[in-house]
Amino acid sequence: MQIPKDKIIEMIKSRGDNDKAEQANSELPDQVDTDKDKGLLDKFGVDPGSLGGGLGDKIGL
Repeated sequence: MQIPKDKIIEMIKSRGDNDKAEQANSELPDQVDTDKDKGLLDKFGVDPGSLGGGLGDKIGL
């Protein structure tokens, strides 16, 4: 699944983790592939499996 980086950043910020959001902004590609970029998502505490469910609704997917 492809997700815009901005949506991932918003989700990280919504948990109050601005430092990680800033780091993710500089390291993630503009379009995040949940399979290819799983390692980066893990690094920032984003569960790719939950992005397609309720979490996706929270970030506007």
